[in-house]
This record gives sequence, C-alpha cells and structure tokens, in this order.
Amino acid sequence: MKTRDMNQDWIGTAQTLSRALPYMQRYTDATVVIKLGGHAMGSDAAMEEFARDVVLLRQVGVNPVIVHGGGPMINAMLDRLDIRSEFVGGKRVTDKATVEVVEMVLSGVVNKRIVQAINAQGGMAVGLSGKDANLMICDQTHPDLGFVGTPAKMNPKLLHTLFERDMIPVVAPLGAGRNGETFNVNGDTAAGAIAGALTADRLLLLTDVSGVKNAEGEVVTELRAAQIREMTASGVIAGGMIPKTETALDAIAKGVRAVVILDGRAPNSVLLELFTEHGAGSLIRPDTVPG
Repeated sequence: MKTRDMNQDWIGTAQTLSRALPYMQRYTDATVVIKLGGHAMGSDAAMEEFARDVVLLRQVGVNPVIVHGGGPMINAMLDRLDIRSEFVGGKRVTDKATVEVVEMVLSGVVNKRIVQAINAQGGMAVGLSGKDANLMICDQTHPDLGFVGTPAKMNPKLLHTLFERDMIPVVAPLGAGRNGETFNVNGDTAAGAIAGALTADRLLLLTDVSGVKNAEGEVVTELRAAQIREMTASGVIAGGMIPKTETALDAIAKGVRAVVILDGRAPNSVLLELFTEHGAGSLIRPDTVPG
C-alpha cells in the first residue's frame, strides 16, 4: 500500500509538471519582477520555499528580479536603537539617523537573507540596492518626509548584465540622490519603477492579502486599469491597497504587460500564478492591450 501511494504521488507530480509545460514555454526569456514584502517573508521554511520557486523560474528560462521590503525589520531595529519613527500619509519620515538604519537593515540583514536562501537552493543571487550602478536615481518626494525618494531616472543595464550571466538580482529599495544622498524608497514603488524600466512581462506584488476585493469582499481575479480607477473613486479600493494599485497602474503605463497582487504567504504562490491556468490573486491588465 505504501509503495502504491508513493507511486500515485509521483504520478500526480508528473502530471502537474506536464500541465505546467505550456506556461513554462510562455514565460521563456520573460522578465518577472517580484516584490517580496516584509510581512510576506515569513519563517525560514517559507523563505526556503520561496527561494526554491525563484530558482525554478531561472531554471526554466525566466529572468526573475526580486525587490524586497523590510518594514517590520526596520521598525524592530529603530526600537532597539531608541530612534523614534513617524509616518505621514503612509510613508516613513526619514531623517539622517533613520535612513542610516534603513540602509543597514535593507541592504544588510534583509537583502543577504534572501540572497543566501536563493543560493542555498542552487541559484546564483546577487544582492544590490538602487544605488548600485545608479540603478535608481531619485528626487526627494517631499521635504516633510526627509530622505524619502521618488524614482526619477532608471538605469537597468546592470540587471541585463546579470541576466546574461544567469544571475538573480535581489534589490533593496534604496536610491541615489543627484547630490550624493541616500533615499529610502517605498518597496512597491521601487518594484514598479524597476519593472517599468525593464518593460517586464509581469510584476508580482507579494503581500499579506489575497488580492483586490470587490464591494462584497470577494477577490476579483482579473481587472482592467479602468476598473481599478472606478473602484478607487467609489471607495471600494481603500487604505493600504491604494498604493499597491497605484503602483500597478503606473507600471502598466510604463509598458509592463500585467501586474498581480497576491498573498505571498500562500505556499508556492509565484508558481501558482505563473504556471497554472487559474493563477493566484488579482491580475491587472491595461485597458486595451492584451497581455
């Protein structure tokens, strides 16, 4: 009985892989930018599973780029150092002391944790930030926010070079100012800017919610940009979902074929979205251009 059950399991695995083949072929040589939110990073086991999925993407010919957040980790370090942090309009007010902590946490602990996890699964991940090779040149978002930046100029040449060498970029959302400043950039905003600069096939926003919900509280699996605007105007899309959908609309306007908002805590969520018919989360497309 044990042998038969095991055989049945392997047959099921083989059938799953066979059904995934057309989707794998569909994404060969495609660029997929994945925003991994701090709340979606989860346990070491969850990180290991995510890393394995990313390595699989690279193995079947996808060019993945990981852009990560780290809000909870930044908050914990600021508390340890007794540095007060305030938020205005959902954005962290970042003074000189705070931006130093942000850079230390994002480019250090968080970035290297993801890099090590991917490399442990057989990938070749390289950690960097938007400051490296002037990947992301930023202007100050607003004087009241201090060292918070908005991407103004993107230089994705380094990412293309890494793709050519089968490497997986892992990018911390920090940008370089025009006068040598370091700017803290919202992770979703950074991911959208990078996806737009690469004209990515997909931007996946991995978060701690299952997707965009309608007025009845149900996840809408596919939306057009006009529907997002209508749902925002009517108040159906509200709170923390607004900046994510704004990122999606901005990325689509820059040429990204589609954006998906999905629950990064769900097992194998990236593979389910890309390599199955039903996908995962909410797929947002342009109004008229198929993707």
